[in-house]
Amino acid sequence: MSARIRGAAFVAAALVLTATALTGCSATPSGASTAAVAATGSPSTGAPVTGTVTVFAAASLTKTFAELGSRFEAAHPGAKVTFSFAGSSDLVSQLTAGAPADVFASADEANMTKAVKGAVIDGTPTDFATNVLAIAVPPGNPARVKSFADLASPSVKTVVCAPQVPCGAATAAVEKSAGVTLHPVSQESSVTDVLGKVRSGEADAGIVYRTDVKGAGAAVQSVPFPEAATTVNVYPIATVVHAPNPGGAAAFVAFVAGPDGRKALAAAGFGAP
Repeated sequence: MSARIRGAAFVAAALVLTATALTGCSATPSGASTAAVAATGSPSTGAPVTGTVTVFAAASLTKTFAELGSRFEAAHPGAKVTFSFAGSSDLVSQLTAGAPADVFASADEANMTKAVKGAVIDGTPTDFATNVLAIAVPPGNPARVKSFADLASPSVKTVVCAPQVPCGAATAAVEKSAGVTLHPVSQESSVTDVLGKVRSGEADAGIVYRTDVKGAGAAVQSVPFPEAATTVNVYPIATVVHAPNPGGAAAFVAFVAGPDGRKALAAAGFGAP
């Protein structure tokens, strides 16, 4: 074979290999772009997202996830998102007991770990936000709370989350690092319950998240305390094993962890993961 013929054969083979490689790199069906799939379909299949997507989410995500749910439905007209908001520990108990859900979003890594060990999580969870504690007081701060240490006073009716709830575990961690022991008048099963008691005037102060205070607007005031920085909660999200709508679950997780989710979470006061 002449050098010219050998050279032509080499070029032809190279062109075939290049075309094959380019075809193999495409992860979207029928030549659809990645952007198009992200906007209209499931990240795993590229198929349109339809049906109900059931999301179990931490109570502190209520307002932000409700907003994201509406945006997700607008992006996927064939889909509907329903939520079950509660303390993360309660949600894990429901999932391990067999409650049907597509997505689980926890307010801490500890409860997500419980869900993973309980074999109810499909794949690896994705961290999507962070949060820190805040002291919420009624307007006017009638008990004159000025610091975290003030909450230990018997004259201040303080409400916190129960120890098994992420905000309760974070509160206990802050107590330990600050060397302060609180004597709460009640321990609630979710951060929204704590905030509710402050808003109603049943409590002089409550330990909630920074995002809860921001979301409550003029209904409560915030008392900043530097000890909050010692404990940062990381929020993970994951699809659930045997999800009734696996395509919708994958799409919602990607939506929350993507640009739209990050923007809404940042606006609500959440930090980046």
